[in-house]
Amino acid sequence: MGLRLKGVVVLVGSYGSGKSEVAVNLAVYHRRAGMTVRIADLDLVNPYFRSRDAEAQLTGLGIDVVLPPKPYVQSELPVLSPLVGGLIRRAEGLTLLDAGGDPVGARVLAALGDAFAGRPCQVLQVINPLRPDTRSVAGCTRILRQIEASAHLAITGLIGNAHLIDETTPQVIVDGYAFVNEVCAASGLPLVFVTVAEELLSQVDPTQFDCPVLAIRRQLVPPWKRARKL
Repeated sequence: MGLRLKGVVVLVGSYGSGKSEVAVNLAVYHRRAGMTVRIADLDLVNPYFRSRDAEAQLTGLGIDVVLPPKPYVQSELPVLSPLVGGLIRRAEGLTLLDAGGDPVGARVLAALGDAFAGRPCQVLQVINPLRPDTRSVAGCTRILRQIEASAHLAITGLIGNAHLIDETTPQVIVDGYAFVNEVCAASGLPLVFVTVAEELLSQVDPTQFDCPVLAIRRQLVPPWKRARKL
């Protein structure tokens, strides 16, 4: 089952969902499929594990990376690049917006309301059911509604990203898929795809998932680990 996204796609999710890791790998996947891909790092809240940390590898693959102005790129100041509005208005191929986690981080999307006005976009919530705020269907739904209220955008689909970093097992992924399907049933939203760490692909039967699977090569790692080559 193939995965193909186009236009403006916004990724949101609670802290620790793995949203930025998904954004980076989603950009690479579509670039390798021959698409023009742009990714904007809109995480103005969390200074750790942001998609900007993979800038060198992404640009090396021909992916346009939009970051805050250079003097602020590694700062914790909430500085939004003026280029982002233009990306939304003139979206070609795939334009990925990696928004900050939780409702506070999603506020940046409300600030881009004029750019979004009257333009179609997909807003996808990344869910890791192994995080405290998203261990229950009610918790996921609560975060969803809070993000929508902060962003002034409706979430249009869900992404299953069940993982325990290096402790992830095939069963964790299968159980996570079942859980996110419960969230889909409760919210009425579609499951757009699930993720599987590349090293676990051979141990997981993709036919058990009624949706596409995105392989993940971890990029956003602690300083004592090395990112995998994209």
